[in-house]
Amino acid sequence: MKKLFLIGLLVFSLNLILGGAAWAGLFGNKELDNEKLVVNFYNEVKDGGYSIVDTETLKGWVDAKKPLIIVDTMPYEASYRKNHIPGAVQFLFPIKPLQEMSTAERAKYTKLLGADKNAVIVVYCGFPKCARSHNGALWAKKLGYKKVYRYPGGIKAWMEKDYPTASK
Repeated sequence: MKKLFLIGLLVFSLNLILGGAAWAGLFGNKELDNEKLVVNFYNEVKDGGYSIVDTETLKGWVDAKKPLIIVDTMPYEASYRKNHIPGAVQFLFPIKPLQEMSTAERAKYTKLLGADKNAVIVVYCGFPKCARSHNGALWAKKLGYKKVYRYPGGIKAWMEKDYPTASK
């Protein structure tokens, strides 16, 4: 009986070890991908000098009617027109890092954000991996705005919570 128990325990342990290795082989790269995303996000926030805001906090600000300038950085036709956070204004930013901005584009963005450099500005795009919001937040900081937040969850997280959206 004891021998049968030990054989069963050995078979179970081998299954656990080999099964764990198989699972690691199947899913191990996902964690590396997630790690890359997190490290990249951290570096963007650190380099951009802006803050971040989560979905619940942003919803609280919206519900409390806190004075905010919410900027949707997604393409107008493909995204903003269909779904955006109520009250958000649209300003398209590229996905790739935006090192330079023309004088005309800077003026347009400054006009959209307004003259008050202490205004609370929240910039978002589609989802955490999207870097449009980084570009928007980074340029708001470069233009001298002090209270700039990036909302990494974007419209996808907002909609996952079944929060209301607007369309044009």
